Amino acid sequence: MEGLDEIASDIESELNEKEEVREIALKSSRNIVRLCGMAVRSMHLGTDPAQEMATATDELQKLVGITKDFPDIMYSGIVESAMQEFVEVKVLFAYTQGGAIPSHKALGVTPEAYILGVSDVIGEIRRLALDNIRKGSAEGASQHLEDMELLYDFLMNFNYPSSLVAVRRKQDIARGILEKTRGDVTNAIRSHSLEKMLKKME
Repeated sequence: MEGLDEIASDIESELNEKEEVREIALKSSRNIVRLCGMAVRSMHLGTDPAQEMATATDELQKLVGITKDFPDIMYSGIVESAMQEFVEVKVLFAYTQGGAIPSHKALGVTPEAYILGVSDVIGEIRRLALDNIRKGSAEGASQHLEDMELLYDFLMNFNYPSSLVAVRRKQDIARGILEKTRGDVTNAIRSHSLEKMLKKME
Protein backbone atom coordinates (compact mmCIF):
# COMPACT_ATOMS: atom_id res chain seq x y z
CA MET A 1 0.00 0.00 0.00
CA GLU A 2 2.88 2.29 -0.69
CA GLY A 3 2.29 5.71 -2.22
CA LEU A 4 -1.04 6.51 -0.49
CA ASP A 5 0.41 9.49 1.34
CA GLU A 6 1.71 10.94 -1.90
CA ILE A 7 -1.64 10.38 -3.63
CA ALA A 8 -3.50 11.97 -0.72
CA SER A 9 -1.15 14.96 -0.85
CA ASP A 10 -1.74 15.42 -4.59
CA ILE A 11 -5.51 15.20 -4.18
CA GLU A 12 -5.48 17.61 -1.26
CA SER A 13 -3.43 20.09 -3.29
CA GLU A 14 -5.85 19.91 -6.22
CA LEU A 15 -8.94 20.25 -4.03
CA ASN A 16 -7.42 23.16 -2.13
CA GLU A 17 -6.80 24.93 -5.43
CA LYS A 18 -10.34 24.20 -6.53
CA GLU A 19 -11.77 25.48 -3.25
CA GLU A 20 -9.74 28.67 -3.58
CA VAL A 21 -10.97 29.20 -7.15
CA ARG A 22 -14.57 28.66 -6.04
CA GLU A 23 -14.27 31.27 -3.29
CA ILE A 24 -12.74 33.77 -5.70
CA ALA A 25 -15.45 32.98 -8.27
CA LEU A 26 -18.24 33.56 -5.74
CA LYS A 27 -16.79 36.91 -4.72
CA SER A 28 -16.27 37.91 -8.34
CA SER A 29 -19.80 36.89 -9.34
CA ARG A 30 -21.31 38.92 -6.49
CA ASN A 31 -19.24 41.92 -7.52
CA ILE A 32 -20.39 41.66 -11.14
CA VAL A 33 -24.03 41.45 -10.05
CA ARG A 34 -23.53 44.54 -7.85
CA LEU A 35 -21.84 46.51 -10.62
CA CYS A 36 -24.54 45.61 -13.14
CA GLY A 37 -27.24 46.63 -10.68
CA MET A 38 -25.53 49.99 -10.23
CA ALA A 39 -25.28 50.43 -14.00
CA VAL A 40 -28.98 49.70 -14.52
CA ARG A 41 -29.85 52.19 -11.79
CA SER A 42 -27.64 54.80 -13.46
CA MET A 43 -29.48 54.33 -16.73
CA HIS A 44 -32.86 54.86 -15.09
CA LEU A 45 -31.54 57.97 -13.34
CA GLY A 46 -30.14 59.29 -16.60
CA THR A 47 -26.50 59.18 -15.48
CA ASP A 48 -23.56 57.55 -17.26
CA PRO A 49 -23.09 53.84 -16.43
CA ALA A 50 -19.85 53.54 -18.40
CA GLN A 51 -17.55 53.04 -15.41
CA GLU A 52 -19.63 50.29 -13.83
CA MET A 53 -20.07 48.55 -17.18
CA ALA A 54 -16.35 48.66 -17.96
CA THR A 55 -15.44 47.26 -14.55
CA ALA A 56 -18.09 44.53 -14.87
CA THR A 57 -16.69 43.59 -18.29
CA ASP A 58 -13.16 43.23 -16.91
CA GLU A 59 -14.41 41.30 -13.89
CA LEU A 60 -16.41 38.87 -16.02
CA GLN A 61 -13.41 38.16 -18.25
CA LYS A 62 -11.37 37.36 -15.15
CA LEU A 63 -14.14 35.16 -13.77
CA VAL A 64 -14.35 33.13 -16.97
CA GLY A 65 -10.56 32.89 -17.05
CA ILE A 66 -10.13 31.48 -13.55
CA THR A 67 -12.96 28.94 -13.90
CA LYS A 68 -12.26 27.63 -17.41
CA ASP A 69 -10.17 24.74 -16.04
CA PHE A 70 -12.88 23.82 -13.53
CA PRO A 71 -16.02 22.99 -15.56
CA ASP A 72 -18.06 21.99 -12.51
CA ILE A 73 -17.50 25.46 -11.02
CA MET A 74 -18.02 27.25 -14.31
CA TYR A 75 -21.35 25.51 -14.88
CA SER A 76 -22.52 25.47 -11.26
CA GLY A 77 -24.52 28.67 -11.70
CA ILE A 78 -21.91 31.00 -10.22
CA VAL A 79 -20.64 32.19 -13.59
CA GLU A 80 -24.00 32.05 -15.34
CA SER A 81 -25.62 34.30 -12.73
CA ALA A 82 -22.98 36.94 -13.38
CA MET A 83 -23.33 36.50 -17.13
CA GLN A 84 -27.10 36.88 -16.91
CA GLU A 85 -26.80 40.23 -15.11
CA PHE A 86 -24.10 41.31 -17.56
CA VAL A 87 -26.36 40.52 -20.53
CA GLU A 88 -29.21 42.49 -18.97
CA VAL A 89 -27.14 45.64 -18.52
CA LYS A 90 -25.45 45.47 -21.92
CA VAL A 91 -28.68 44.83 -23.83
CA LEU A 92 -30.54 47.52 -21.87
CA PHE A 93 -27.74 50.02 -22.54
CA ALA A 94 -27.78 49.26 -26.28
CA TYR A 95 -31.57 49.67 -26.24
CA THR A 96 -31.51 53.02 -24.44
CA GLN A 97 -28.85 54.25 -26.87
CA GLY A 98 -30.86 53.16 -29.90
CA GLY A 99 -28.11 50.79 -30.98
CA ALA A 100 -28.13 47.20 -32.23
CA ILE A 101 -28.72 44.57 -29.56
CA PRO A 102 -25.45 42.65 -29.00
CA SER A 103 -25.43 38.89 -29.52
CA HIS A 104 -24.32 36.30 -26.99
CA LYS A 105 -21.15 35.76 -29.03
CA ALA A 106 -20.35 39.47 -29.01
CA LEU A 107 -20.78 39.53 -25.23
CA GLY A 108 -18.82 36.33 -24.65
CA VAL A 109 -21.56 34.62 -22.66
CA THR A 110 -23.37 31.29 -22.89
CA PRO A 111 -26.61 31.04 -24.90
CA GLU A 112 -28.45 30.09 -21.70
CA ALA A 113 -27.24 33.16 -19.81
CA TYR A 114 -28.11 35.33 -22.80
CA ILE A 115 -31.71 34.11 -22.98
CA LEU A 116 -32.25 34.63 -19.25
CA GLY A 117 -30.60 38.04 -19.30
CA VAL A 118 -32.70 39.26 -22.22
CA SER A 119 -35.85 38.13 -20.41
CA ASP A 120 -34.99 40.46 -17.52
CA VAL A 121 -34.65 43.42 -19.90
CA ILE A 122 -38.41 43.28 -20.48
CA GLY A 123 -39.03 44.35 -16.89
CA GLU A 124 -36.54 47.22 -17.22
CA ILE A 125 -38.23 48.47 -20.39
CA ARG A 126 -41.54 48.43 -18.50
CA ARG A 127 -39.97 50.90 -16.09
CA LEU A 128 -39.07 53.12 -19.05
CA ALA A 129 -42.63 52.87 -20.33
CA LEU A 130 -44.03 53.85 -16.94
CA ASP A 131 -41.65 56.81 -16.82
CA ASN A 132 -43.06 57.92 -20.18
CA ILE A 133 -46.61 57.61 -18.88
CA ARG A 134 -45.78 59.69 -15.82
CA LYS A 135 -44.30 62.36 -18.08
CA GLY A 136 -47.42 62.34 -20.25
CA SER A 137 -45.81 60.65 -23.25
CA ALA A 138 -48.26 57.92 -24.21
CA GLU A 139 -46.56 57.64 -27.60
CA GLY A 140 -43.18 56.91 -26.02
CA ALA A 141 -44.75 54.33 -23.71
CA SER A 142 -46.45 52.70 -26.68
CA GLN A 143 -43.11 52.35 -28.48
CA HIS A 144 -41.58 50.71 -25.42
CA LEU A 145 -44.51 48.30 -25.34
CA GLU A 146 -43.87 47.32 -28.96
CA ASP A 147 -40.21 46.67 -28.14
CA MET A 148 -41.19 44.57 -25.13
CA GLU A 149 -43.38 42.48 -27.43
CA LEU A 150 -40.44 41.92 -29.79
CA LEU A 151 -38.29 40.69 -26.91
CA TYR A 152 -41.12 38.45 -25.73
CA ASP A 153 -41.41 36.97 -29.24
CA PHE A 154 -37.66 36.35 -29.12
CA LEU A 155 -38.04 34.48 -25.83
CA MET A 156 -40.85 32.34 -27.18
CA ASN A 157 -38.48 30.88 -29.78
CA PHE A 158 -37.02 28.69 -27.06
CA ASN A 159 -38.91 25.67 -25.81
CA TYR A 160 -36.46 23.58 -23.82
CA PRO A 161 -36.67 21.63 -20.56
CA SER A 162 -35.70 23.49 -17.40
CA SER A 163 -32.74 21.16 -16.97
CA LEU A 164 -31.21 22.76 -20.08
CA VAL A 165 -32.30 26.38 -19.60
CA ALA A 166 -34.85 27.69 -17.10
CA VAL A 167 -36.66 29.80 -19.67
CA ARG A 168 -40.27 28.72 -19.15
CA ARG A 169 -40.64 30.54 -15.84
CA LYS A 170 -39.05 33.60 -17.40
CA GLN A 171 -41.52 33.38 -20.28
CA ASP A 172 -44.44 33.29 -17.83
CA ILE A 173 -43.09 36.29 -15.92
CA ALA A 174 -42.48 38.21 -19.15
CA ARG A 175 -46.03 37.48 -20.30
CA GLY A 176 -47.44 38.89 -17.08
CA ILE A 177 -45.27 42.02 -17.32
CA LEU A 178 -46.31 42.50 -20.94
CA GLU A 179 -50.03 42.22 -20.19
CA LYS A 180 -49.75 44.62 -17.26
CA THR A 181 -47.85 47.15 -19.37
CA ARG A 182 -50.33 46.80 -22.23
CA GLY A 183 -53.12 47.72 -19.82
CA ASP A 184 -51.16 50.71 -18.47
CA VAL A 185 -50.36 52.00 -21.96
CA THR A 186 -53.95 51.51 -23.17
CA ASN A 187 -55.27 53.52 -20.22
CA ALA A 188 -52.69 56.24 -20.83
CA ILE A 189 -53.67 56.52 -24.51
CA ARG A 190 -57.36 56.71 -23.61
CA SER A 191 -56.66 59.35 -21.00
CA HIS A 192 -54.60 61.36 -23.48
CA SER A 193 -57.35 61.10 -26.12
CA LEU A 194 -59.95 62.23 -23.60
CA GLU A 195 -57.85 65.23 -22.62
CA LYS A 196 -57.52 66.26 -26.27
CA MET A 197 -61.25 65.88 -26.79
CA LEU A 198 -62.07 68.02 -23.76
CA LYS A 199 -59.68 70.73 -24.91
CA LYS A 200 -61.42 70.88 -28.29
CA MET A 201 -64.78 71.27 -26.54
CA GLU A 202 -63.60 74.22 -24.48
